[in-house]
Amino acid sequence: MARPIKRLETEAAVAEELRRRLRSRTCLVRERERAEIILLRLEGIGVAEIAARLKTTAKRVSTWSKRFETRGLAGLEEAAGRGRKPSLPVKKIESVVAEVTRPPKGRSRWSVRSMARHAGVSPSSVQRIWSKNDLKPHVVETFKLSNDPSFEEKFWDVIGLYLDPPKRALVLCCDEKSQCQALERSQPGLPLGPRHPRTMTHDYKRHGTTTLFAALDYLEGKLIARTEARHTHVEWLRFLKQIERETPKGLDIHLIADNYATHKHPKVKAWLAKRPRFKMHFTPTSSSWLNLVERFFRDLTEDVIRSGSFASVQELVDDINAYLAERNANPRPYKWTAKGEAILEKIHRARAALVTADAA
Repeated sequence: MARPIKRLETEAAVAEELRRRLRSRTCLVRERERAEIILLRLEGIGVAEIAARLKTTAKRVSTWSKRFETRGLAGLEEAAGRGRKPSLPVKKIESVVAEVTRPPKGRSRWSVRSMARHAGVSPSSVQRIWSKNDLKPHVVETFKLSNDPSFEEKFWDVIGLYLDPPKRALVLCCDEKSQCQALERSQPGLPLGPRHPRTMTHDYKRHGTTTLFAALDYLEGKLIARTEARHTHVEWLRFLKQIERETPKGLDIHLIADNYATHKHPKVKAWLAKRPRFKMHFTPTSSSWLNLVERFFRDLTEDVIRSGSFASVQELVDDINAYLAERNANPRPYKWTAKGEAILEKIHRARAALVTADAA
């Protein structure tokens, strides 16, 4: 009888740190390999199978597993005395790390060279220290936490439609992509070639804008869409009537939408009240990421709008319609896979971090 595989266990924060190391492009190859070994062991996969997957030895997998089991993340670090001895004083290294969050007066951040002059080390040394500590002062990521008092209620309402869609009903993710600009580049660009990326001029002529209304069928991936010159409640009502015409009469329709004022206009509410099969589900404020049609809008922007050149609004509309026809001929649904509890935990951590930052 085969001996049962021993499964490693750890805290959620430690597992998240291992996943961060595995994703990081600044971690050393050996650090990413060790993180991947432990993550696979945490999933209950055996030593031999991991060794085969990662093309390494079972002894290596076993060694790092034992070190992690006894010492945690500290066990994955290099043993003291290995490799070339550091040439920089410890105090200078600590200064480069500690002061990265305190830029000089009149500046929003340190550069590699300004920090090097300040700390009295070479720019390459600053770069190595920052890379080793995964510090990127040149990178700024945007975020927005919802202040909706009913956030969790609305969150679970929308997530529930994704994770457990109602029977004999359609789940449609709806929104409008406004201000789609028909930009005509001033000169033709050069095509893609070996060692030569595509090019386009930085200047352009504006020919106007259009608004795309779209409803994404969550289960099938098909889209109901129309373009309009404006995006008021009048156009939104026309779109709702189109949805009513193009969907089977015997099915309930669950519409996921944001809190844009046109979606809650009195005339829109009156129209919906007469059609009980339409059921509205509003995302929390500042939480458009919950609406999967936004994922389609990103694809449309990358594939058609951003790099295109259009001599008129009609040219832009024609290209959008061609893209929609191609997608509907071969629909590709977006599947929600993230666990609601994990998302909420991340949001709670972000809010706690904001409170700490404000207090500081």
